[in-house]
Amino acid sequence: MADKGRFQLEATGSVEQKMNTLLQKVLERDPHQTEFLQAFEEVLHSLKPVFEKDERYLSVMETIVEPERVITFRVPWIDDKGIQRINRGFRVQFSSALGPYKGGLRLHPTVNLGIIKFLGFEQIFKNSLTGLAMGGGKGGSDFDPKGKSDNEILQFCTSFMTSLYRYIGANMDVPAESHFVFINPFPKPKFAGDIGVGGREIGYLYGQYKRLTGQFEGVLTGKQNSWGGSLIRPEATGYGAVYFAEFWCNDNNVSIKGARCIVSGSGNVAQYTVEKLIQLGAIPLTLSDSSGYVLEPQGFTQDKLEKVMYLKNVKRGRISEYLKESPTAKFFAGKKPYDVKGITIAFPSATQNEIDGADAKVLAANGCKLVVEGANMPSTKEAIEVYAKTGIILCPGKAANAGGVAVSGLEMAQNSMRTSWTREEVDAKLKDIMRNIYTECKEASAAYGAPGNIQHGANIAGFLKVADAVIDQGCV
Repeated sequence: MADKGRFQLEATGSVEQKMNTLLQKVLERDPHQTEFLQAFEEVLHSLKPVFEKDERYLSVMETIVEPERVITFRVPWIDDKGIQRINRGFRVQFSSALGPYKGGLRLHPTVNLGIIKFLGFEQIFKNSLTGLAMGGGKGGSDFDPKGKSDNEILQFCTSFMTSLYRYIGANMDVPAESHFVFINPFPKPKFAGDIGVGGREIGYLYGQYKRLTGQFEGVLTGKQNSWGGSLIRPEATGYGAVYFAEFWCNDNNVSIKGARCIVSGSGNVAQYTVEKLIQLGAIPLTLSDSSGYVLEPQGFTQDKLEKVMYLKNVKRGRISEYLKESPTAKFFAGKKPYDVKGITIAFPSATQNEIDGADAKVLAANGCKLVVEGANMPSTKEAIEVYAKTGIILCPGKAANAGGVAVSGLEMAQNSMRTSWTREEVDAKLKDIMRNIYTECKEASAAYGAPGNIQHGANIAGFLKVADAVIDQGCV
């Protein structure tokens, strides 16, 4: 039994006062890391009943909220004109209490340390919920792959990995992830993982890691099937989100068959969310990008979805161009899809903070019962408050979109065993994992006085596994 004396905050007073003291300490330490602070505050407040039951967990939270290691580095590379360019690289290794650090890489101009810490903090609890032996981490760069040639991508990835390789490994830290396959009747690049990282990037990163270390190992996930990747990885996040919604619907006498659903985004997660909804007989109505959203009044079919996939994955076009392929579609420039009337489920699958308080009120007015987060933290604090007031159930990203990292974990297992599983085997394992996550969220919310609150249940269940491991392992 761990010594309880080691796990005490210096602050005195009630649990709520101690929580506020910890929150203020974190705010003062990193005042400009907006997204990270938002993620921390959301988790902290939902854990209040846990802290009231056992105050030592509050001091464990103080341990968990500080990353074990933060790596920042310069990434110099040469563009096609022979000019040297410089970007910043990041890897935040947040928690190894449950296993090797695990989490994706994001390549986007908006990337900064606060964004990476927010994603890594969420990843701790997401990975915990999968039940697999994975800690939490995240990485990336403010490099923008959009518009870059293959050679420029190669130059960047080679330089990025040259700085990072010392800090990663199959049993240390496993960055992620993407996938790329070709499927008839036309080439369809399928991407998974985080923003800006596709199969091309993973291949270049892995090749440089192998050159530097001489090791062929499962150090990156999302690899191509022919050299260590897992089937179902491209589909996993979207499929998993729909499985999670299906379990909630079955548990609450709501039929997912025939349910009118809105999906934001048009990347990997959104595409495979729509595909699985079609397979289950639901009616996915929308897809979007930064230019606006398209509405299919009778819902997308598989044929129509494949046209979107070709447009977004091959042509890299705007979602508005889909109107050339569908006489029934409507495009709403500069708008988000949350104003569609008569819906049951919303799947925000684009980016963080895409639903604000006003959007949430519109969702409630339009009949939405369930918000299933395919993206990471797509709902603002104000939106979450509206959900609570209007009775909308929130299935947070750390639970609902955990299917992606779950199959990445399964890829790690296959790499370790030097084997590969069939599509059917991986899909069955994915569905079982999502069922277990839903059950854990439901049971944790009931055990801590908030039955039916999936958001609180996800935070509690994910936190307790990590916190107990921290206690068991001593002063870590």
